[in-house]
Amino acid sequence: MSKPIIYDAIVVGSGATGGWAAKELAEKGLRVIVLEAGRQVDPEKEFTEHRWPYEVPFRGTVNASEIFKRQPIQSKCYASNEFAHQFFVDDVDNPYTTPADKPFDWIRGRQVGGRTIMWGRQSYRLSDYEFKAASRDGYGEDWPLSYAELAPYYDKVDWFVGISGNPEGLAQLPDGKFLPPMKMTCGELFLKHAVEKRWKDRRVTIGRAAILTQKHQGRAACHWCGHCERGCSTYSYFSSPGSTLPAAAKTGRMTLRPHSVASHLIIDTNTGKAKGVAFIDQRTKQAHEVFGKVVVLCASTIESTRLLLNSASRQHPNGAGNSSGMLGHYLMDHTYSVSLSGLVPDAANYPYNFDDGRNNGLYIPKFRNVGTDKQSKYIRGYGIQGSVQRGMLPTTIRMIPGFGAAFKKMVREEKDAPPFWMAAFGEMLPRFDNTVTLNKDKQDAWGIPVAHIECTHSDNERAMAKEALEDLKEMASEAKFQIQSANSLLAAPGLAIHEVGTARMGNDPKKSVLNKYNQSWDIKNLFVTDGACFVSMGCQNPTLTMMALTVRACEYIVSEYKKGNL
Repeated sequence: MSKPIIYDAIVVGSGATGGWAAKELAEKGLRVIVLEAGRQVDPEKEFTEHRWPYEVPFRGTVNASEIFKRQPIQSKCYASNEFAHQFFVDDVDNPYTTPADKPFDWIRGRQVGGRTIMWGRQSYRLSDYEFKAASRDGYGEDWPLSYAELAPYYDKVDWFVGISGNPEGLAQLPDGKFLPPMKMTCGELFLKHAVEKRWKDRRVTIGRAAILTQKHQGRAACHWCGHCERGCSTYSYFSSPGSTLPAAAKTGRMTLRPHSVASHLIIDTNTGKAKGVAFIDQRTKQAHEVFGKVVVLCASTIESTRLLLNSASRQHPNGAGNSSGMLGHYLMDHTYSVSLSGLVPDAANYPYNFDDGRNNGLYIPKFRNVGTDKQSKYIRGYGIQGSVQRGMLPTTIRMIPGFGAAFKKMVREEKDAPPFWMAAFGEMLPRFDNTVTLNKDKQDAWGIPVAHIECTHSDNERAMAKEALEDLKEMASEAKFQIQSANSLLAAPGLAIHEVGTARMGNDPKKSVLNKYNQSWDIKNLFVTDGACFVSMGCQNPTLTMMALTVRACEYIVSEYKKGNL
């Protein structure tokens, strides 16, 4: 019988953080294996960013839940449609449970690259308004690091990924190392001028996006096809299969194993350390084990916590790394769906330009509870995302009569008011009773106990959402936008797809799961660098911060590994 390979490091997950962990560790000399639960994607067959509506059976007009009966939860995501549902999990094979009165919409992707295939690509840094939020308002815990400590790692991620954006010099939204910004559309400039003229504390800027505006790192600039969530055959947006995983593979020290559904950590009974990961082959359902000296969990917030909880052992009876009892607590997601939509009549007379094919929009950074602003009804704040963009055809297309050359001319040149939308993404407070636990009475298709999720909004989120809607209306009206619909109702947690928390970092082992380097307090060769490590979430999209934290943690792993401390 052959002796099993013992890798220097096992990375679980191949998405945003798993790709970075593989790259950083392999480039620094470690022999790494990456376990991915899903398949290797074939871009030629599965990427559909250039496919026209007439090339799919229902022309992209039917709600995905009506077509794909095995994806009732995944179909709630705007991107899980007739063009891209293949990048989302099968809800029947991958169930989870919630209380009947506490829904949580868990949107997932299982393939090499994870959700970096179809993510929204908005990339914003956290600031000390977030890292030290508890010191400002007295709620919760500060992060065990400051913005200054993480800034060099943000820089490294920005440089490699390629973040396009415009520097604004705002304390609450630190600037990065940007590629040239995308242009704002005419209607967005109307909003910018109106808002910034009236409110000196508000800024309307172009979104900071992980989409290339020029050739970068051997990848082509974006060609404005406008459907990034369907895949990108030129890898002009950041995804781990197009960037970090190839860099790791180039070293010759990375092994990528798809179809590997991790079930639990293998704990050394003598030392209590992790010595490997047990997994099930996704296709054959055969059980396997892989061994390594360091384990890095990058499986996504809820999956990493589920894995830790399912790794209970004699040394760790409540789950691996859970001596504090904090594992599974403080789940968070951004508030979602408070929004406006309508038309911008003043932009109707301006000719169409292909900037509308840009898959990006405007961003208004947090302006509540910043500087001298202090709200009496809630703490923390929200950012605003939106756009003013014409779609593939004019919004009045159904009303244009005729056929032939004259009809085509009218379709292309008809002056119509472009549509707009604006939405507030608010910070959810970290609360102990928002939890992920195991439901041992229900298993997934591979026999692994499923996650049980309990998560609700608090009065703070509801008060923030109420004011956010009024602020949206006021700014849209100031720009003379024609509001046609407004939504005041918060979606169930999860649908923002920004879930974080449940294995948080900290300075006190009694109040946290991980130390400031994403290292388990209890198992020194175990690290968690995905969103599970978040202490609080701010209102900014979290993926950029996850990647920066991973780079920082990997630097520490290599240093400690070479010293023999792991």
